[in-house]
Amino acid sequence: MATWTRDELDKIGNADKLEITALRRDGTLRKPVIIWVVRYEDDLYVRSGYGRGAAWFRGTQVRHEGHIKAGGIDKNVAFEDVDHALDELIDAVYQRKYGRYGAQYVDMVVTPEARSTTIKLVPRTTSP
Repeated sequence: MATWTRDELDKIGNADKLEITALRRDGTLRKPVIIWVVRYEDDLYVRSGYGRGAAWFRGTQVRHEGHIKAGGIDKNVAFEDVDHALDELIDAVYQRKYGRYGAQYVDMVVTPEARSTTIKLVPRTTSP
């Protein structure tokens, strides 16, 4: 399994926004969407503030593969389910990183519904 380099973790983890694109069933890329990304230890996570019904999130559940761009890094990724025991820790990272935007925005990504959409981004070496 591929792992993130320290440089990739730093650049993506420090990026304010991430462009995420999921693969369709036929292998073509969907339209990219801009979302927030957080780093916890040596992993990167994203969530849908609009829950499981958000189109970009539903797209990640089709093939569990796609592409991201953030902090100058352009990478193919797998979308993995997470251990929800980390939810509170990931909440805290979202609150620290994005708190300057105000509670009306940050609160959206720390709800139980948003937590249910937490995806771990895992680098892939193959092309979509």
